[in-house]
Amino acid sequence: MMAVAASRLLRDGMVCFVGIGLPSQAANLAKRTSAPDLVLVYESGTIGAKPPRLPLSIGDGELADTADAVVSVPEIFAYWLQAGRIDVGFLGAAQIDRHAHLNTTVIGHYGAPKVRLPGAGGAPEIATSAGEVFVMLRQSPRTFVSKLDFRTTTGGADTAPLKTPLRRC
Repeated sequence: MMAVAASRLLRDGMVCFVGIGLPSQAANLAKRTSAPDLVLVYESGTIGAKPPRLPLSIGDGELADTADAVVSVPEIFAYWLQAGRIDVGFLGAAQIDRHAHLNTTVIGHYGAPKVRLPGAGGAPEIATSAGEVFVMLRQSPRTFVSKLDFRTTTGGADTAPLKTPLRRC
């Protein structure tokens, strides 16, 4: 349901920085239905990918095989993302607070976490450089917190406009 809601926010001609999982489902659904001219950009360096199936990772060969161009990861970040050429960036998180700060690092105290998460990846750059940011995350009280266990990505006034495809019930 969240992927469907997010896909409806994407428009023809937008350039979309896509992640794997729900973001990829949303972007590929939009490309196949309502936004055929949506440009999919993956962190691995593929621009204009048109995968025939959902990619398994950002390194999936289907992305490079179907892309209009393949460039280096530094070029994706410097020339595309940080230069303002990305209209929409997707982010996920384990926690989000009321200022749109995100935690993708640890649950619990950093020195002795209950869970260690993947970390920032490109999230700080996406949050500050994309035209808009769509955050796709589990809709639960444990996700929407008053205080993050760790701030991985800064939200608020320093970031792009934030949207969550589904509002919390």
